[in-house]
Amino acid sequence: MTDIRIALSDKAIAQLPSPEDGWYLARDTELKGFFVVVGKRKRTFTVQGDLRQRGKRASSIRVSIGDASELTTRAARSLAKEYLAQISKGKHPKARQDGNAEQGNTNRDEAVASVTLKQAWQRYLEAHMIRKGRSKKTISGYRDHVERLFSEWLDTPLLDLANDPGRVAEKHDELSKENGPYMANGSMRTLRAIYNHARKTNRSL
Repeated sequence: MTDIRIALSDKAIAQLPSPEDGWYLARDTELKGFFVVVGKRKRTFTVQGDLRQRGKRASSIRVSIGDASELTTRAARSLAKEYLAQISKGKHPKARQDGNAEQGNTNRDEAVASVTLKQAWQRYLEAHMIRKGRSKKTISGYRDHVERLFSEWLDTPLLDLANDPGRVAEKHDELSKENGPYMANGSMRTLRAIYNHARKTNRSL
């Protein structure tokens, strides 16, 4: 299904048709950057905005707010305004703030805050798999996981996935039902390897 624009409300969201496969966006006509990601089993309030660094646009990021079945549209829109305000100031709304004792972890989180799965995969492919001489078969398997099984997440920031384990768990269940547990577990290992590599390199893309 194609993306749509509507005045988001609890009633309107409840009446949105579920896609046969994949997902689509229902964008709010009242608040720019606020929308619902409509999947087969879940509807997630989300915001998207331009993250700026040193006064320049660094990247466009998406941040999940919460499940539409657990959060009212009014509450989600209020949070969306807060998130968008933080993004406009160059801050990722879900970057961890653990104090000086955890400064190293915070720095790594901020470093990957705006890095999408697609960007991280490209770096993992070039800097790790190709450089270490991984076989074409191995690379092909990883590519299938990322570009086919996780295609709807390619433009999603890694930190969004890290901060929403329920979303990842739901995806694992979905893949297990559609492709079997072997493929589901393998794809999750691929995702984890890419994320860990992005944190390890600790550089902006």
